[in-house]
Amino acid sequence: MFRAGTNVYLTFDDGPIPEVTPKVLDILAHYKVKATFFMVGENIDKHPEVFEQVIKAGHSIGNHTYNHLKGWRTPFRKYMANVAKFPKETKLFRPPYGKAWLWQRYALHRRGYQLIYWDILTRDYDASVTPEQMFSLIQRETRPGSIINFHDSLKSNERMLAVLPQVIEWLQTQGYEIKSL
Repeated sequence: MFRAGTNVYLTFDDGPIPEVTPKVLDILAHYKVKATFFMVGENIDKHPEVFEQVIKAGHSIGNHTYNHLKGWRTPFRKYMANVAKFPKETKLFRPPYGKAWLWQRYALHRRGYQLIYWDILTRDYDASVTPEQMFSLIQRETRPGSIINFHDSLKSNERMLAVLPQVIEWLQTQGYEIKSL
């Protein structure tokens, strides 16, 4: 079914990781699509060359805290300091695990962050979820404006890389425009 002018958004959490992120970038470049990478600040500091590859390729960057903290288990001030420690300027923020207390979300909003969640969680980090199951979920759940959550991490590497080209091709044949946030 063709839906002209409808956007979907591919997002990748937890990178940059040198064993995974460059492969994601190659796939995205092959299909000429842009995505948004919600990065962990510590990983940016460990792998600045991979971070620069993402920037150079024209993708968007979001803050995913400095240490991938669990907001519901971290005291407010420590959590906010960890968000602020993120080494690059961006106003996009995704809380790790998609969870943050109401007062954390309020404080982030007051600091100018736009909180970005997802409506399709691929569960690519879960070894029991196959690429076929991820693809089926994406086919069933994608709507105009969908934000699809992948991970450029070691846990999701093979499964995510196996399904990503198939997902992009399917989205394009359905008339979706894949954009970055």
